[in-house]
This record gives sequence, C-alpha cells and structure tokens, in this order.
Amino acid sequence: MRAMQVTELGAPLALREVPRPEPGPGEALVRVHACGLNFADTLMVAGRYQVRPTPPFTPGLEVCGTVKALGQGASGPAPGTRVAVHCGGGGLAEHLCVAAARCVPAPDAMPDAEVAGFLVAYGTSHVALADRARLRPGETLLVLGASGGVGLTAVEIGRLMGARVIAVARGAEKLAAARAAGAHHLLDAEADLRAEVKALGGADVVFDPVGGRAFEAALGACRPGARLLPLGFASGTVPQIPANILLVKNLTVFGLYWGGYAELHPALVADSLGALFGWYAQ
Repeated sequence: MRAMQVTELGAPLALREVPRPEPGPGEALVRVHACGLNFADTLMVAGRYQVRPTPPFTPGLEVCGTVKALGQGASGPAPGTRVAVHCGGGGLAEHLCVAAARCVPAPDAMPDAEVAGFLVAYGTSHVALADRARLRPGETLLVLGASGGVGLTAVEIGRLMGARVIAVARGAEKLAAARAAGAHHLLDAEADLRAEVKALGGADVVFDPVGGRAFEAALGACRPGARLLPLGFASGTVPQIPANILLVKNLTVFGLYWGGYAELHPALVADSLGALFGWYAQ
C-alpha cells in the first residue's frame, strides 16, 4: 500500500510503498478515506512534538474510513462500518490498524473530509470542558486563541453547554469568526486581558491553547475557585504557574493531552465523540 512518510525530520514527506498491516488481537484494519491534518502533525514532522516517533513513520492523527477486518478478540464496529478514528499516527496511508475501541461509527450525513477533520479539535474541547473542567450552565468560560481549531470549537461547545463565553483573538476578522461560533463577548488579544476580563466579572473556566503572557493575564482574571485548562503553547512560551496564586484563590489546573487521554480512557473518549456527532446531527 502507499503511505506518506517522514524519512527525515523536517524534510518533505515521501510517498512510499509499505506493507499493508494486519490487525492484531483487539485491533481493527481500516481502509482510509480521508485524513485530517493538525498543528500537532506539523510539530511531529519537525521532531518538536511531545511524541517523537523515529523515522520512517507515517503521520496523521485522525481519519475517516471503513472497517475491513477485525483481529482476534476485537470488540468494535463490524467490517463494512464507516468509522471515525483517532489513531494517534499512521493516518496518511491507504490502510491502518488501530485498537478497535477507538473506532466510532460516523454519521451517514457527514462527509468523509468533515469526519476526518472533526475528531481532534472537537474531541479535545469537549473532553476538556465536559470531563476535566466540568463546565456548568451559567458559568463564564474564557477562551484564549479563540480563532484556532480548538479555540473555535471550545466557543461552540461552551455555548451549547450553557456558559457565557468570552472569546480572545487577534484582529477583527478572527473575532468575527468567534462571534459566529457563538461567543457572547469579544476581546482583542492585544488588549489588557486581565483588566478587560475582570471588568466582565472574571472567569470560572479558562481554556488556553496559547500559553505565555495570555495565560498569566487569564490567571489574574480568574474568579475564586476557577478551573484552568492549559492545552497547548501556540505562543511558543510555556508559562510558569505560581502555586501561591493557586493556593490563595483556590484554583485548580487541569492538563489535557487528548491523545494520551484517549489511550487511558478510550470508552470515555468514544462516548464524547458520540455526543458530538449527536450535536452535529441536530
């Protein structure tokens, strides 16, 4: 079969002929129809991601495809079922093998490309808000980087969960996208975020894929008892979290690396994707 592979970190991908995998115990063989690409893929290809495969390897974290066969003892969608799969790698190939528990039936009305671009962004945001932070109706959700993939989905999901959403992005065009996704309040990233958020009453939950000074400002604008979700560092700077502020304000910090979480809790992540597909159908 053909696969797009990294043969050298930082170099262009190479189209190569590789052996088709066979499903092992508990695995499903999936014929790939479409593969989503994420910021994490660009980091992995360059050797700058927290997961660092040794070349040659096939990137691609999420796919839509059809189950072709199940390995011994595998419990999952039957062969012939069209599925969404968070595979964690290997998606840029004609076939891949993955734990059958990671295969979730895809909605019939959802095109292959939409399924393949849905899982990481929406899945990350939903698990972060619903499972980690336990966002409640009526709470205020502050979304940093609200014009990016996970940021926009966090705005949408926060609104659907009944929160008041404050979206932070840079420039009028990106803020308009956050408004269209359901944000109640818009703040430019160049503003004094701490002062602006406090003027709006502070935040109960902070969703942060940005890091750097934005996280520091959000920390200062949290209400007592708030929950913070550091999900990435698009700014290039990993913030240092002062434990004394967590203590004084009774704050809780929840990390989430969705790929690792999916390995630890595959059933929870499958249920999360099922809920998201239900919203999509509505």
